[in-house]
Amino acid sequence: MQEALQLAQVAADCKEVPVGAVVVDSSGAIIGRGSNLREKNADPLAHAEVLAIRQAAEARKSWNLSDCTLVVTLEPCPMCAGAILQTHISRVVFGAWDSKLGACGSVWDILRDPHIGSHPQVFGSVCESQCAQILSDFFARTNSRTNSRINSRTK
Repeated sequence: MQEALQLAQVAADCKEVPVGAVVVDSSGAIIGRGSNLREKNADPLAHAEVLAIRQAAEARKSWNLSDCTLVVTLEPCPMCAGAILQTHISRVVFGAWDSKLGACGSVWDILRDPHIGSHPQVFGSVCESQCAQILSDFFARTNSRTNSRINSRTK
């Protein structure tokens, strides 16, 4: 999770929503890394999880990541949950819960839906306070800049 948190900080420094993700193989080696790049790449699919999964698949030369673990600082959204299922990732470990778009137990529970064949293990709340803090700090800065721009226009 510490590597994912570092990647989240990289995203925050680039004015991206601070989410970081890594894919770890069965030996514990990181084979994929990602941080949000939606703004930089003008790509709505450039979520940290998707980028880490792509890198891992490229490293493996296979889409099948069935013996891998995805570690991410924020509960994956429905799109990322779909990517997790499509790649057969065995375990998902995440930090902060997402009360708006979480798809691993908070709003939806896509990964444990009984209609889906593969069911990765899901572990939430890992380093939750650290993961939530980086998001809170980012949105506090973003909102204060937005509010100061609004306030300066109304004066």
